[in-house]
Amino acid sequence: MSPSPGHAARHCQSALNTFHSLLYFSPDLDKELAGRGVGDPMACYIAGRAAALGRVGPGVVTAAFYGFRYELVARHVPAVWDLVSPREVWDARLAAVDSTLHRALGPDVLRSRPVEEAARLVLRAVEGAQRPGRPLYAAHADLPVPPAPHLALWYGATLLREHRGDSHVAVLRARGLDGLEALVSHCASEEGMPREIVMTKRGWTEEDWSAAEERLRERGVMAADGSLTRQGRELRADLEEETDRADAAPYLHLGQDGVAELTSLVEELVAGHRGRCHPRAARGVLHAAER
Repeated sequence: MSPSPGHAARHCQSALNTFHSLLYFSPDLDKELAGRGVGDPMACYIAGRAAALGRVGPGVVTAAFYGFRYELVARHVPAVWDLVSPREVWDARLAAVDSTLHRALGPDVLRSRPVEEAARLVLRAVEGAQRPGRPLYAAHADLPVPPAPHLALWYGATLLREHRGDSHVAVLRARGLDGLEALVSHCASEEGMPREIVMTKRGWTEEDWSAAEERLRERGVMAADGSLTRQGRELRADLEEETDRADAAPYLHLGQDGVAELTSLVEELVAGHRGRCHPRAARGVLHAAER
């Protein structure tokens, strides 16, 4: 039995997200920005992902990223823009992607027909994406497509990642989950990362986390032992289904056959690097909104 259109699109997006996320497990962006005076890895991450938004302040970044504590973001934004402009950060991000992919896959693979075809397909899918209500997607969509096929593929994967992430944020808000509650419930699920990693990387304290757990218990989402209740598991499943529907347009535009081909091509690229990449990158880690 073939997967439903929503699940096929989610499968495709997961492969694209894994490809996009290789950058996060590479030292290259940190090295690129260290030469411009940005020495904190979290500043590099925030600046890299927020650069498409322009010279924005911490409020905008916190709203768009959703799962980050405002105080953590404000520690780095807008100060980072005094060291390096958003355009320079974007250029550094592309340079880091280029070096990362050359090291991970090799120049022959990057010049291959499958990479060219995957780039063509992902940009075709992007033609069906929608800007309204999706700030991170829309900001990235205003940037020029890189000419090299492997960079165009990564750029297209980034666009679809942020399109789903923005869609997911809208679903979370509609279901009454704030950014921290989304993280806590995701970490409690079978797919979640350890809370210690997520909490630290997002700037939350033990007190913040415990308070969110208590709110989820009051809603019947979380059990006393920190696991999800049946209601909580159903909520997480519903969030995915609703996100699939909100994120469907690019994949409907590409069509069933195109989605299947793009998924296969990108999974083969990731598999070629799987033995050397971080295991969380191989799994596709978390949603953009809960990353």
